[in-house]
Amino acid sequence: MGEAWQRSGEAGEELTRMTLLEHLEELRRRLAWSIAAILVGFLLCWYWAPPIFAWLSVPITQFLPPGEKLAFTGLVDPFMLYMKVALLAGIFLASPVILYQFWLFVSPALYRHERHIVVPFVAFTTVFFLGGGYFGYKVAFPMVVHFLLQVGQGFRQVVTINEYFSMASKVILGLGLVFELPVLILLLSRLGIVTHRFLLKYFRYAVLVIFLIAAVITPTPDIPTQCVFALPMIALYLLGVLVAWVFGKKRPAEES
Repeated sequence: MGEAWQRSGEAGEELTRMTLLEHLEELRRRLAWSIAAILVGFLLCWYWAPPIFAWLSVPITQFLPPGEKLAFTGLVDPFMLYMKVALLAGIFLASPVILYQFWLFVSPALYRHERHIVVPFVAFTTVFFLGGGYFGYKVAFPMVVHFLLQVGQGFRQVVTINEYFSMASKVILGLGLVFELPVLILLLSRLGIVTHRFLLKYFRYAVLVIFLIAAVITPTPDIPTQCVFALPMIALYLLGVLVAWVFGKKRPAEES
């Protein structure tokens, strides 16, 4: 791992010259730009928060009896809900800027000729993030909702807007982040921290960790729903192995 951060020549020149305080200052700058982008996204999405929530609530409203709506128990609950909806939508809207700031923070560790891939990097990471969120909304979360409603079908349903949004945002945002796994593996492989052989060697442990993560982000304890979360993550891990094999840093033994 130390090798990756102590490259000589053109790679890592900025890293070797930067002190710890300069690294922290760079991190603070990138976080500030990311927060500013999220704030702009929040303001742009605030006006559209009600229709956005109506769209987000489809996974449960499609199962509710005609005319029945989600409930709220406090006067300020709808206002706070729309604040959270605008923030979540703002994060997705600002994701290209956030991912670009992430690229600016890690790019000094790459070779100079590798830094021109900034546009493909931002494009692919944005697509994976949005794709993961959409998968959570369209596939994973409706299965969670259907399972929970089936369990509670013997009772009168009183689902609050805060409870519903908390669960929905956890699943959608969590899967958006999980879908960045191949990109993370690509960066680690380019830095020489992992290789495709290393990833394959510890595949069984990776599967265990993946199911643990699936258990955390899955609001239900049933195995089929957890598999809906875990299987795409395993597929993304294997895609990362392929990416590390094709684009990873070549070791001297592999180059000979």
